[in-house]
Amino acid sequence: MGAEELDVLFQERIDANDKIEPRDSMPEEYRSHLIRQMSQHAHSEVIGMQPEGNWITRAPSLRAKKILLAKVQDEAGHGLYLYSATETLGISREELIAKLHQGKAKYASIFNYPALTWADMGAIGWLVDGAAITNQVSLQRTSYGPYSRAMVKICKEESFHQRQGYEIMASMANGTPAQKEMAQDALNRFWWPSLMMFGPHDSDSPRTGNAMKWKIKREYNDVLRKKFIDKTVSQANLIGLTIPDKDLKWNEAENSYDFGAIDWDEFWSVVKGGGPCNVKRLNHHKKAHKDGAWVRKAAAAYAKKQATK
Repeated sequence: MGAEELDVLFQERIDANDKIEPRDSMPEEYRSHLIRQMSQHAHSEVIGMQPEGNWITRAPSLRAKKILLAKVQDEAGHGLYLYSATETLGISREELIAKLHQGKAKYASIFNYPALTWADMGAIGWLVDGAAITNQVSLQRTSYGPYSRAMVKICKEESFHQRQGYEIMASMANGTPAQKEMAQDALNRFWWPSLMMFGPHDSDSPRTGNAMKWKIKREYNDVLRKKFIDKTVSQANLIGLTIPDKDLKWNEAENSYDFGAIDWDEFWSVVKGGGPCNVKRLNHHKKAHKDGAWVRKAAAAYAKKQATK
């Protein structure tokens, strides 16, 4: 059977909503797309531990410390699930991490912004994880089986993360004037980068076509961004915070909010390495990876020893 016929059969399976499994025949372009998207997702979970891990010892209460520690631990687990799922496509974790360190693989641009105050922990949980949930709920129906199944558990835990962040913001917004000002400042700084998390407009995203055709993605970037805005504006109003967008207004005809222009120059600058924390985040990851080499070596030696028993 020729390549064209195999592609037709593959697309028929996709159109029938069959799950594609690791041993199934698949176009190389499908495999490559998944490796790029899933590894980027895994890298984002692990890099995303850095701004929050830095606040564990400085959280304002024992309860806050415990919750933040649990959240960072969850994110490490998410990275593990996603690296493992990506490895089912025939690429090793070592290769994936090497590409990250070489600058050949990306992670979510949002993690290249600094977390300056405790309120930022609230903004990250509420906005960043809220945006992630909006995007990832549809990924539970993605066409690749291992990715789809990993997303079920991840989405449940991300929901906890979003509630944790919103609780922090609500408490500060209803606290002292200084606390409310700090919460508003965090919202001001993280609002637009959170909207950028959904990626560029679909007309400017060359990979969107295949992603939708193969049902790797189930909804368009702009649709997901709108869903996030509509949900989050009402949450901000409830706790007395103001969305930092002078052009934000309700559109009765579309039953949705219209919003201002996103600074795509800033987005692409951060993606290409020009963000406030790009160098810092990557160097930290490289150092941690190097310092942990002995742990990986010991674990491999132990596994080999157990296998010979």
